[in-house]
Formats: sequence, C-alpha cells, structure tokens
Amino acid sequence: MTDTLTGRELSPAAPRAVGTVIVTGGASGLGAAVVEAVAAAGGTPAVLDRVPPRDGVAHVLVDLSDSAAAARAVEELVDQVGAPSGLVTAAGTDACGPLDQIDTETWERVVRVNLFGTVAVVRACLPHLVHTHGTVVTVASTLALRGMSDATAYCASKFAVRGFTHALAAELAGRVGVTLLIPGGMQTAFFDGRSEQYRPGPDAQLNDPAATAGAVLTALTQPVGSEIREMLVMSSGESSWP
Repeated sequence: MTDTLTGRELSPAAPRAVGTVIVTGGASGLGAAVVEAVAAAGGTPAVLDRVPPRDGVAHVLVDLSDSAAAARAVEELVDQVGAPSGLVTAAGTDACGPLDQIDTETWERVVRVNLFGTVAVVRACLPHLVHTHGTVVTVASTLALRGMSDATAYCASKFAVRGFTHALAAELAGRVGVTLLIPGGMQTAFFDGRSEQYRPGPDAQLNDPAATAGAVLTALTQPVGSEIREMLVMSSGESSWP
C-alpha cells in the first residue's frame, strides 16, 4: 500500500505520517492538546469550533449542534487544508442536574453536540478518509461505561457515541481506521462554570490533557492494517473506572 501523503510504499509495520487532522473542539481542552500534539509531530491540525483556536491554526467557526452547518464547515475546512488523514471528535458539552430540572432544549443540545455533531462531522469526512486510508478517533467518556446521577444527557450522548463507534468500526473495517477514546476527567476548563456540587473536589486526580492527546496520536499513526479499537486513558488515581 502507498502512503497517500508521501507517495512511499508502506511496509506492514511502518507507522503512518500524521498528515492533516481535523479536530472538533480544538480551541480548548483535549481538542487544543490534540492540536498541539499533531503540530509537534509534524502534522497539520485544522479545527472546527465555536471560537477560534490558537493563532496560525486553520479553522472554521461552527455550532456543532447544527448538523447541516457541521457538514458545510467540513467542506470549507477541506478547501483550506486539503483532505484529512485523521479526524478527532473532541468537542463536547454537558448539562448537570436532575432530569426534571433541566429544560428540554438544554438537555437535547447536549445530545445534538456530543452525538449528532460527531456523526455529522464523521459523515462529511468519510469520503476524504477513505481516499487517504485515514483514521477516526471519536471521544466518549468513562461515563459511556457507567451512569451517574444528574448526568442523564451527558451519559446518554456518550453511551451513544460508544455504540455508534463500535458499529462504524465494523462498517468501515479495512477502509478507514476507527478508534474509540474513553478519557477520564482532565485538567481542562470543562468543569468551569458549574455549581460547586458538580465540580471536581480539591483532592480529585485529573489527567493532563497532553497525556491523553499523546494516546490519540498513537491511534492516528498506527501502521496500515493495525488499529487501536478502543483506548481508556485516565489518571491512575481517578475513581470513575471501573
């Protein structure tokens, strides 16, 4: 098989070049850490987010709760940077509280961003990823493995991302690599703006997002014919798993 990025013949054990990687939610948190990791490895990151990423990173501003807008944004980004060899769906949101105290629009927006936004971007990227023999890394959560009180929207969306990714891997086997990332809590702004009861306590052990991003890079550069189907990455002292 030929590496579409370099034109070289790839041996079965040769890692792939990073290439161009589209990252949703790449302006902050895990997404920003993935952008840094891709750039440091010689790749070209490109971002879909509601706010701009760091200077110099190609991007399109989009609200991923709008599936049609997400699909258009992918094509606009491809026009800027070319066909992606990787996609990382790191964008995510949450709405904490008992089900009967969260209004319908707020609850459903979590599902639209976390699930429908993921699906829309994957669908729009697929023709390009098939051409480049690329890899999709979807981002779930340890709350895709266990339910938690006052997190019905988030758990529902992340359980769904997990099921979607398992089915996608079966569907695309041999054409596009598919990896499910299950991260534990990280030291990011994800918990900012929450009431105290829904924020990690002072003794919480959260992972460095750069460490999680390093695992993502490993999935993106697997040799042809090798795929990491699922990765769970977390601080060694975190209590959200098992």
